[in-house]
Amino acid sequence: MRHFFILSAIGRDRPGLVAELAQLIFDCDANLEDSRMTILGSEFAVILLASAGDERAEGALAAGAKRLERDHGLTILVRPVSGAPRPAVPAPGTRLRRVVAAGEDRAGIVAGVCRVLAEHAVNIVELSSVARPGPGGSPHFEMTVTVEVPEHVAEPALRALLQREADRLVVDVALLSA
Repeated sequence: MRHFFILSAIGRDRPGLVAELAQLIFDCDANLEDSRMTILGSEFAVILLASAGDERAEGALAAGAKRLERDHGLTILVRPVSGAPRPAVPAPGTRLRRVVAAGEDRAGIVAGVCRVLAEHAVNIVELSSVARPGPGGSPHFEMTVTVEVPEHVAEPALRALLQREADRLVVDVALLSA
């Protein structure tokens, strides 16, 4: 039986962090199943899904994580995953779509768009956003969200609700094929 673990880590970005984390998983006789890594500001952030044939791998991962925290100034969380991982994206009974939002940066864009999605049982698979200088130097916000839209949700209605929220936020929002 496979045992699954989530390992998340954050810390000041520098070369070699991915190698250290991957080596930890390998040294614990575990396999790296899935991962997401990025740099936010000057911080490195990662979330990893690992699996092992032995449930004792959790203890080894936790001990190794403590060493990496001490030696490299990382903050690491290791947690077992109950049950098997969910089905591949898109989940059965859903359609994969992208929601794209763009406009002048202001507080509440992510919250507003995500609230509309949540109210209609649309599952967020992945979200990325960035604010960068736009024309004239004012901050320009861009967000891309990959979502699973349940088959029972009518896309024209969802588009209309997203447009209403976009109008309220004074941004452009589109629901697109993935």
